[in-house]
Amino acid sequence: MTIQSPFSWAAQALPQIASHLQPPAWVVDEMLNRLVLLINHVLMSEPQACQRLARQKGQRIEIVWQGMKLQLQPTAAGLLERAAFDGFDLRLTATQDSPLDIVSALARGDKPKVRIEGDVQLAAEINWLIDHVRWDAEEDLARLVGDAPAHTLVQAARKALSALRSFVAQRAPGASVGTAA
Repeated sequence: MTIQSPFSWAAQALPQIASHLQPPAWVVDEMLNRLVLLINHVLMSEPQACQRLARQKGQRIEIVWQGMKLQLQPTAAGLLERAAFDGFDLRLTATQDSPLDIVSALARGDKPKVRIEGDVQLAAEINWLIDHVRWDAEEDLARLVGDAPAHTLVQAARKALSALRSFVAQRAPGASVGTAA
């Protein structure tokens, strides 16, 4: 005799409900503003990155994912600012619809799959930034809590990320299941 959980309906309904829930436009807009602030914070720590972006001043970059658009323009200071414009010089469209797929790719150290349209030179500069500019979270954290606690926290985060990477690698399609130690 099979006993069915009284919450079995939730297991079926929750994925459908979650796929239809969308945050309000102001929440998305504020999240994008915070993302641009974080990107600029990271860029400011790399003078060469700012110089490379400054050469692209005025170019129109559009990043698209699931109907959301983030339109950016490099400034004379080598930072990025949000802008509204028609057309683009470079459009980067994320081809993976699932946020979990994108996070999995990033956790493995891979770049998310992107379709590139537009200016090849600008695309090469953006690719250089992605390959060479990294956020030094430990340095930022050290300003708040001191060097030793920051180092300890970052080491713990690295271990957690390593565990997440190995978990994702085990669950990835094509991964061997049940490897012996």
